This record gives sequence, structure tokens and C-alpha cells, in this order.
Amino acid sequence: MKTLTIEGTPKTPMVKFDGETGKIEIKGRSIPENSIEFYKPLVEWLDEYGKGPQKLTDVHVQLEYFNTSSSKCILDVFKKFETIVKAGHEVIINWYYEEDDEDMLEAGEDYQSIVKVPFKMIEVEE
Repeated sequence: MKTLTIEGTPKTPMVKFDGETGKIEIKGRSIPENSIEFYKPLVEWLDEYGKGPQKLTDVHVQLEYFNTSSSKCILDVFKKFETIVKAGHEVIINWYYEEDDEDMLEAGEDYQSIVKVPFKMIEVEE
């Protein structure tokens, strides 16, 4: 399965979904003009990946900021991981937040309470 790579911009996060290793990264800011359009290839890629995922899917999400429309799309991405877990595969979501960023920590905790996927909250120093 080919790797999905999207270069980060000031408005969109860097994305690297590697089907060979099962390592998935989303990093940066997510305030795209059209969130649905930006996240659509990620959701489609995960639909394909979900048909034959790696033993462990290792997800790393390190967002500085995301807007409301991105939050819904991120939830859609996380729901794809939930589907992979329900199919009997292991997924861990590593949610990174800066030590003084209560909002980002709470956002991670909100996602954790919604989707049935193991989360690891990781505090990073600025």
C-alpha cells in the first residue's frame, strides 16, 4: 500500500500515512479553507488500509491548533481507527500537547472519550 504524504502549510498539517510500517502522523496547524476536502483523502486511505492493516497501527497526532470544522474531520479519521480496532487489530493514538496548552489536552481527552481506541497523552516541552 502506498504512503500518503501531504506537505504541511501554514493552514494545513503535515500528513504521513505509511501502510508498510503502520505509522501514521499528523502534525502542525489545521485551519484549511475546506476541511472536508483536505481530510477526504485521509479517510479514503484509511478505508483501504483498514482492509489489511499492520499488526500495530501507531498514530501520532501533534497539532498546534485546529478549527471547529477540522475537529469534526479529525473525529472522522479517529472513527476509522475505531473500525480497525473493532476488526481485532491494535491501534494506539499518541496525542501530543504542549505543557501549558490545556485546550489541546482537553481536545485529546474529548476524542478519547468518544472513540474506543487506546490514547496516550504525551506532554511536550515548547
